[in-house]
Amino acid sequence: LAVLHLSPLTLCCVGLSVWLCGGHGGGPSEAPAGNLQSFVGCAVREFTFLARKPGCGGLQITTDACWGRCETWEKPVLDPPFIESYQRVCTYNQTQFVTVQLPNCTAGMDPHYTYPVALRCDCGVCMTSTTECITSV
Repeated sequence: LAVLHLSPLTLCCVGLSVWLCGGHGGGPSEAPAGNLQSFVGCAVREFTFLARKPGCGGLQITTDACWGRCETWEKPVLDPPFIESYQRVCTYNQTQFVTVQLPNCTAGMDPHYTYPVALRCDCGVCMTSTTECITSV
């Protein structure tokens, strides 16, 4: 069972799908400047994406987002659904919202674009009320 965690508020965060399962969870910290391939835990890391919406030009935005690897395991059991799992994703714990104006919007189009800035990230359960949680078997 694989879990991909995408923020619904920043549609371009698909590039952050490096939130992989494996290793062990960690507390909040800043992502290390060294080798990110060996980093285990959940951290705030700088991320750049292109903010777009219909009727407006794009704007490159650099913000802080959550990035990391969190503990995930599953084991077979005798009772349905025949598997017990423990899955955590690197997710926003505390955010601040920022609004910018997109350039070259057509008449009548709202130029405002709001996105979250990660202030604190932690390994936690994927909450469908605030996050798009995708699972596949």
